[in-house]
Amino acid sequence: MHSFLGRGKTLQFALTVCCLMAFVLFGYDQGVFGGILENKDWLDQFNHPSDSKTGIVVSCYNLGCFAGCVVNYMIGEMLGRRRSIWFAMAFVIVGATLQTSAFTVPHLIIGRLITGVGTGIKTSTVPMYQSELCDQRSRGRLVSAEVLFVGIGIVIAYWFDFGMSYVGGPIAWRLPIAAQIIFALVVVILVIGLPESPRWLYKHGKYEEAMETLCKVYDKESTDVYILAERDAIISALGPELENTESNSLLALFKEDNVKTRYRVLLAWWVMFMNQAGGINLVVYYAPSVLVQNIGMTPKLAQILAGFINLMFALGSIIPTLTLDRMGRRRTMIWGCAGLSISMLMVAVLLSRSDAPNGHACAIGAIAFLFIYMLIFGMTANCVPWARTRGTAIGVGSNWLWNFTVVMITPVIINRLHWKAYLVFMATNAAFVPAFYFFFPETSNLRLEEIDLIFTRPGNPVQNAREMAMEIKRFGHIAENTGSGLEPAMVLKEESDEQCEHA
Repeated sequence: MHSFLGRGKTLQFALTVCCLMAFVLFGYDQGVFGGILENKDWLDQFNHPSDSKTGIVVSCYNLGCFAGCVVNYMIGEMLGRRRSIWFAMAFVIVGATLQTSAFTVPHLIIGRLITGVGTGIKTSTVPMYQSELCDQRSRGRLVSAEVLFVGIGIVIAYWFDFGMSYVGGPIAWRLPIAAQIIFALVVVILVIGLPESPRWLYKHGKYEEAMETLCKVYDKESTDVYILAERDAIISALGPELENTESNSLLALFKEDNVKTRYRVLLAWWVMFMNQAGGINLVVYYAPSVLVQNIGMTPKLAQILAGFINLMFALGSIIPTLTLDRMGRRRTMIWGCAGLSISMLMVAVLLSRSDAPNGHACAIGAIAFLFIYMLIFGMTANCVPWARTRGTAIGVGSNWLWNFTVVMITPVIINRLHWKAYLVFMATNAAFVPAFYFFFPETSNLRLEEIDLIFTRPGNPVQNAREMAMEIKRFGHIAENTGSGLEPAMVLKEESDEQCEHA
């Protein structure tokens, strides 16, 4: 099937643009409300909501995102990656329309919930879709680029909100909310010309179309050594999934089977909990409120500074986008969590001295550590690649469930605990350092299918990852893993060979 996006590098570029635009929308969704919570017309329209009601209005979006992950778990594998993305964009467009036209709090909450459902489906599909269509040598950089563009979306939202604050009236907050629709439409148009994931096609018996997709994406013939290697790697990795007839049930995700499904799902759940419990959304959603309530700035100055603080998020993400595969994911997260913990500790210490004679200097120091916190987060925790396969919805569901929790309680704790609130996030970040060291294996520079071997081999996955890295360094490849439950893949491979001869 001919695509208006061409093939090879052109098609890969279009795929990258589509996925990055989806994550710009993700970041924009997260950041757009942060800049309007202090808007006078918005406050008047919704009767100056209390801190607890503000938390509910803002966080209900994240509850919708969690619901979207549940929906994606139930129907995402049936729809496929492309149709799931279209489905997600439909929710985003409807939800954004309802938010833009809201005149009451219930109306606004319903709109945010529906937008959240679309975001939940999108965030548990897009990283997996791109990972399954890109070369393993660039996978780390491309997935990191996705979260870099989350930061870009947040920055766009903050500065658009700031610019519109000079316009005044309802349009100052309704137009920024409506702008979500523009990003969604761009994604819809691009997906029309993109192929389905070859991994999904092979899993559903569409062997000829899968081979055609591989040839189109890499602009090679079906007999090319690289295409055959990619095909064989995908088919081998699908063996354990096809062997396990109960793999589609929810309970199967928590069984300790031959591919360590429970262990992998718990890692996905934990890493997303870490991503939220470290305090990032205190800054992303509420930076202007933090600067007004905890530091005493005027709303206008707070909005300007919040825009620059969130810019550090995007700037920090540039480094892993270019060098993550050399940095290593595990080491990056260990040092990153340590840096985030120290930053939150310093914010708490300095704010606790804000009433002292040198209180102004301490407040400036606290702001400086908010800048440092966002820079470190962008360089480390923001670039953790999200889990894949059907467990993706479980892992990303954790992200949104904890996102909802943190966003809901943040207005209350920053208003009532003041500087002590930052000690909570200091402690959580510190706890993540040993967790990453002892339980998370390194996956840099491995095919998605090679990552499966880390868990199918006997022994500790962290140690298996070290040994595999040594094998690659010494021999340039992974040694055959006998007895890992991959034999059923050979049957699928033979069927694929027969049906792909004419591809």
